Amino acid sequence: MASLFQLLLLNQKRSLCTKVSTSKWKVKQVTTSNFNESLEEIKTHISSSDFIAISMEKTGSSSTTPWHRVQPFDTAETAYLKASQSAQRFQLLQFAVCPFSVTDSNNFVAHPYNFLLFPRDELKLGMPAYSFLCQTSQLASMARQGFDFNACIYEGISYLSRAQESVAKIRLGTGSPSLAAMKSSSPPTVADTVFVERIRSRIKHWRNTCKNSGAKTSKDEEIINSIRNIVLGNDQFKSRPCLNIDVCSERQVQLILQMIVDFPDDFLPLVIPTKSGTTQAVRIVLANSREDKELLERELHSIEEEEGKKIRGFREVIDLISASQKPVISHNCINDCTLVHSKFIAPLPSEIDDFVSSLCKSFPKVLDVSYLMKKSGTMKKVANIRNALSYVNTHFFAPVDMEIPDQDTEYKGNVDGLDALRLSYLFTKLCSILKISPIVPEFGDRRLASELEDFTNVFHPCSDDIQESSCNEDVSVWTNNTRKINCEHLVFLWGFKFGMTAGMLKSALRASHDIFSGEFDVRFVDKSCAIVVFWQPGLSRDFINVMNGDGISGGLKELVSDGLRVTCYETYRTMCRLGLWEMDLAESLEKALECSLSDKEINSERKSSEIHWCNDNVINFADL
Repeated sequence: MASLFQLLLLNQKRSLCTKVSTSKWKVKQVTTSNFNESLEEIKTHISSSDFIAISMEKTGSSSTTPWHRVQPFDTAETAYLKASQSAQRFQLLQFAVCPFSVTDSNNFVAHPYNFLLFPRDELKLGMPAYSFLCQTSQLASMARQGFDFNACIYEGISYLSRAQESVAKIRLGTGSPSLAAMKSSSPPTVADTVFVERIRSRIKHWRNTCKNSGAKTSKDEEIINSIRNIVLGNDQFKSRPCLNIDVCSERQVQLILQMIVDFPDDFLPLVIPTKSGTTQAVRIVLANSREDKELLERELHSIEEEEGKKIRGFREVIDLISASQKPVISHNCINDCTLVHSKFIAPLPSEIDDFVSSLCKSFPKVLDVSYLMKKSGTMKKVANIRNALSYVNTHFFAPVDMEIPDQDTEYKGNVDGLDALRLSYLFTKLCSILKISPIVPEFGDRRLASELEDFTNVFHPCSDDIQESSCNEDVSVWTNNTRKINCEHLVFLWGFKFGMTAGMLKSALRASHDIFSGEFDVRFVDKSCAIVVFWQPGLSRDFINVMNGDGISGGLKELVSDGLRVTCYETYRTMCRLGLWEMDLAESLEKALECSLSDKEINSERKSSEIHWCNDNVINFADL
């Protein structure tokens, strides 16, 4: 009786500890009105944190079409291509960030923020976007959760990626001033020497004129000086005399900047760019003294920083996360990281290896919670963070205490952006379940525990091998089956009778030809297309050869006469590279078979086809 009572008490305690109430969880809501003050706060919290959890809401996803989602049979390459097409089509409306620190194995301190975003073209440069795609189902889901679309559109924070910022600075003529000489790689020519001496003489004459103009002069001399200033091209910059020297080439810019070094320290050269990014002129500013020159440099740097903040917008937060080099926690690494790269760094590369290399320069360590759950060996397929947290709470006893020191801060609007906070909570619980220490040393080498290091930067969500590279061609077929097979052993099949199940199709194939006398399986990808898995090497190639030959007979001939079609995995790979994202996989494969483009043409075709999407609405900023 005592043991039974203890068991009941333990079960009751477990039930109480696994329930999670989020009614008191608070997230600071950030819009344009409080962005600047929040930026200073989150900068401090990121600096003092161990991890940074992120979660995003965008205007759509590929989840409405089953085969558009990353599947177990996808290689790292095709998984990346699927994630890329989603990142490029849809736009971010919400970005939740939660810096947190784990104090011990069962406790963590969190500082959650939720940023409302809207890609507004504030600089009238056509950036960050003219339009984006929406899925009505996604918007309806966000509306049911209380998302404030009015606040998003009118108060959402805009942003530019790093690549777009460089373009914007060139177009606006706000590029960084050149404060040091540019070294030339080629020896000076006679023409260079003549140009330099002519400009040197002009600068000396201008400088002497400026110095002498400070003395008392008569009205006639003032008029003469004014005319001389006009002739010489004198101007004022920040209440200081300046001389604009027009240039015809970047070579002349180099020569002028090198020559300025020979003059006293009161000269400050600034490069004036054109709209196209070339140099229009070199502006030489004459400071009153060396101290005045340093003051001007600081003033220009401050102005440039303020202008840069206006241009960067929300990307300031992304840059803070990147600069911290802290591990980033995500629930769906490949989708989240392609989205972050596309919106805040630069356009996505065509190859996954280039993407990983580029991303790791900004975010060296990314941890996928979905992958952590999968590697626990007991996790089933979970669609979102809420379901994942509910599953863990139901199946595991891992009590976690959370502290949010900023709960007394005044929040406004609906409590959005809880997923990043949930993700922090889920990550801490998973570490407890997997017996992994998430505590980062306060001093010295702030490395993660070796077990966590093994889970970083896994960009193939269906992978079973932690060290799997992008060139690995072994794939799974079912989510919960760890059995691997080379993708060459997969065959895509479509054109079968409507209403057939996987079992019915497998029976029909088994009765159609001797090739199907061995071990094989059938899985439906969507209603139009299925995958045939040949577990014996070579049979997939034999089957395709039979289908392409003239000697089809028996039951297979009957299936072909009904419209049965077949192709290899390479066609599927080509289809993804081409960006043929039709609603039905069978239609996309048909188009891929019709295409005979070279690799170069494939890349260009992929770019041009990325805007096509069925059952989506396009929002044009000009209409808002």
